[in-house]
Amino acid sequence: MSRDESRPNVLLVVTDQQRGDCLGIDGHPVLQTPQMDWIGASGTFFRRGYSECPSCIPARRTLMSGRSPDADGMVGVFSAPFDPPATLAGELQSAGYETRLVGKAHLHPTRQRFGFDVMELANSTRGEDNEYLDWLGGEAPSDRWAMAHGATPNGWIGRPNHLPEEQTHTFWCVSRSIEFLEKRDPTCPFFLNVGFIDPHPPMTPPAWYFDRYAARDLPGPVMGDWVEPFEGPSRGIPIELGPYGQRGPIDPGAMHNNRAAYYGMINHIDDQVGRLIQYMRDAGLLENTLIVFVSDHGEMLGDHQMYSKTRAFEASARIPFLARAPQHLGFPREVVCNQPVGLQDVMPTILDIAGVAIPEGVTGTSLVPLMRGEAVPWRPYLHGEHSGCYRYVDGNQWLVDERYKYVWMTQTGREHLFDLAVDPNEEHDLSGTEDLGPWRARMMEVLRDRPEGFTDGERLISGRPHEHMIPTKVPPGVTVTRPPMTGFARA
Repeated sequence: MSRDESRPNVLLVVTDQQRGDCLGIDGHPVLQTPQMDWIGASGTFFRRGYSECPSCIPARRTLMSGRSPDADGMVGVFSAPFDPPATLAGELQSAGYETRLVGKAHLHPTRQRFGFDVMELANSTRGEDNEYLDWLGGEAPSDRWAMAHGATPNGWIGRPNHLPEEQTHTFWCVSRSIEFLEKRDPTCPFFLNVGFIDPHPPMTPPAWYFDRYAARDLPGPVMGDWVEPFEGPSRGIPIELGPYGQRGPIDPGAMHNNRAAYYGMINHIDDQVGRLIQYMRDAGLLENTLIVFVSDHGEMLGDHQMYSKTRAFEASARIPFLARAPQHLGFPREVVCNQPVGLQDVMPTILDIAGVAIPEGVTGTSLVPLMRGEAVPWRPYLHGEHSGCYRYVDGNQWLVDERYKYVWMTQTGREHLFDLAVDPNEEHDLSGTEDLGPWRARMMEVLRDRPEGFTDGERLISGRPHEHMIPTKVPPGVTVTRPPMTGFARA
């Protein structure tokens, strides 16, 4: 029995902690990403793609609900029950799609399906209730075998993996995805969400990929003229906790290995995405499949002497954002879009192309007109934020448009303004020379009804509590606490 080909299949690929500039199509000087580049070049490359709350859990809630972090209620790193009015998987399932998740979901409760018929779940390379580790086996204790390299899950150590590439989480994700496609119900369209763990630390690609980049001259971290350098010890874990949280220098050799490993993990993902695409091409599935490729957030990677995520800066907040619709639906190729888009836009875009109604309460907007290259009215700016993580001094709010980014630090009151058109790495702060009044007015409008009291309508008020969840949206029975977060061993 055949099916109606007018409803496309959907492949949603999500990496973890991949910077927006870590794409060949974005002009990276050394990183090889031909498969990711092909998705964007044969569809749309959204150059101003952002994670509105750049850390794993809130970003993935936004991706699956189509709602901005403030609408959803989570604006920081917190494991609270997720109960949105609708989910992307649930809406597609109700419309007759067979829905499958393979890899990382990072939604809570962990085994709740949120509209997926089946979840082959592996949120990490450690711990229990992990189907990748069940498949991998290894020496006792089995739940730690994938971490036997000794690199930490939130650190900067870069080294080759002790496992061969055919035993990595990345390889497992693609193998399980291909098996799903081989055994799916052929009478209905499919929604396949592939969630890679990499390039999230531990930064341990297979040896071939590490060696490839370790042997090359790599771009080093950038340093803004607005940053006061931290001149502490150059070895060990940097633990200075200033206005931007975790900061400090890393020995140049260690930084080279860190970057070589990070690029190697992305290259490994790209090759495995190529394996999946080749299978789909051979199976006759590719040309009726919508492909969307995003990451949940970026990685500071030593820029401005900062590491990890949660920051408003480009390395943390900007993400790869690529979409390729079936050509028979009339979408053009090689579209480059500079409008600010976010993870909340993924759900309405996929539902729009699939011919499924977009539920009420979704704050994102379908990107279909932009993918068609149409000149349409668009949001004047995208709002993002993250509550403080590192002793809570680094809470931030930010606005970004086609050219500029305005940042307001909620606890210190410090402001930044960057001209991203000429300064994509945010090395030159314009806040001391430009009029910030219009940007403050926009931010006050965005924050006007927030219960934290970030503004009284006349000014922005720093020092107000900026918790993981908006106080009025904490689920019943959930207590939001401030866990200690020190060093790079945070969960």
